[in-house]
Formats: sequence, C-alpha cells, structure tokens
Amino acid sequence: MPRITYIEPSGNQTEIDLPEGWSLMQGATSNGVEGIEAECGGSCACATCHCYVESHADRLPAPSETELSMLDHVAAERRPNSRLSCQLKASADLDGMVVRLPICQS
Repeated sequence: MPRITYIEPSGNQTEIDLPEGWSLMQGATSNGVEGIEAECGGSCACATCHCYVESHADRLPAPSETELSMLDHVAAERRPNSRLSCQLKASADLDGMVVRLPICQS
C-alpha cells in the first residue's frame, strides 16, 4: 500500500497507508484528516477537496478538463501544484507522496 503524508492547515502531519485505487480524498476523510470537506463525495463537482501536491507530481496523470474547470473555483489560492484530491488515485508509484491542505475549502 502506498503511504501518503497529509499536512493539515495546522501543520499537523498524518501518514496513511492507502489501498491502491482509493482516492487521496477517501484516505483523508476515512482517517479524520482535517482540511478536506469533500462536499460532493468525490464526483469532481465542488472543489472542496483541494490540495497542493508537494511531491511526486511528475508521477500523476494530467488533470482532466473537468478537474481544471473545478480548480477555477477553489476557495484558497490556486497554485501550479493545485489538484483535487478526489481525482488522485493511490498507486505504488505514489508511495511517499506529500500533499498539503489549504487553509480553507469553502
């Protein structure tokens, strides 16, 4: 299982072993990580699972047009490393990935 490190807005770090195929959003919400609201439940329709990918970005598929469109509506600053965690699926290639959660989601 790939291990993902989430950095909450408070600075608290949580490492989670995610089953392959789970989204990073699922991993955060299932393990009590603070900073992801996930209002739409992972259907790429709300932008409340915004995160900043701090490592392994080169191993991710490019964002879809739908994800790019939703990133236009994030509450916190959009950065070059902004992604929606509902669209990022855990895989062996992402073992050791670090994502930072923004100060607000809505």
